[in-house]
Amino acid sequence: MDTPLFPQRGRLGEAFDALRRDLIHEDGPRISTMRNYRFAIVQYRPEEEFELRAEVQRLSSELTANGWVVFSIDLQQILFERISQQGEAWFDRVVQMEKRLAQIEADRGLNYVQSRLAPLIEGLDGIAADCSRTIRTYVQQNPDKVDRTLALIGRAGALYPFFRSSALLRHLDGRTEHVPVVLLYPGERRGATGLSYMGLLNPDNDYRPRIYP
Repeated sequence: MDTPLFPQRGRLGEAFDALRRDLIHEDGPRISTMRNYRFAIVQYRPEEEFELRAEVQRLSSELTANGWVVFSIDLQQILFERISQQGEAWFDRVVQMEKRLAQIEADRGLNYVQSRLAPLIEGLDGIAADCSRTIRTYVQQNPDKVDRTLALIGRAGALYPFFRSSALLRHLDGRTEHVPVVLLYPGERRGATGLSYMGLLNPDNDYRPRIYP
């Protein structure tokens, strides 16, 4: 009987509460200190994945009940679709080469896979293009709902270690029709603006968006 019926919400709960308050600000979404820059990051530790999903569900339900539209963009799904578009022959070649190189040295296999996936992930025509297309398609269909729409970009952990979220947000800048965009970031906070992807890579300090919490 020592287990509370309703577990107390922790750091992530506070982060999502702050995000919700900034989104529903009476003067419009205020998730960034920069005018016309509607990007933010919610940083969470990889082991908090299930807690994060609960908070996302809570936020989505609250916003939807108040007339908002919330949709998620799954980075893992986007990558799988891009790989599928390359065809089975491409996939088989990459797998076989990775196996041969990994037998020589593990890092060589990983570096080879990274070189093959980089064009699918990075740059203006990489994953950012798919994220932008999803958001713009929605705006074209619902132009009157921009200020009450939230795009959540998640499943970034599935792209480890090939993904740089700071680059993704840079390439999305100016391509989201001013829809508020929040990246769910698995990693650790390092200093005021630094983030370490999955808590394993060197901190990336190239961030403009506000980081919650």
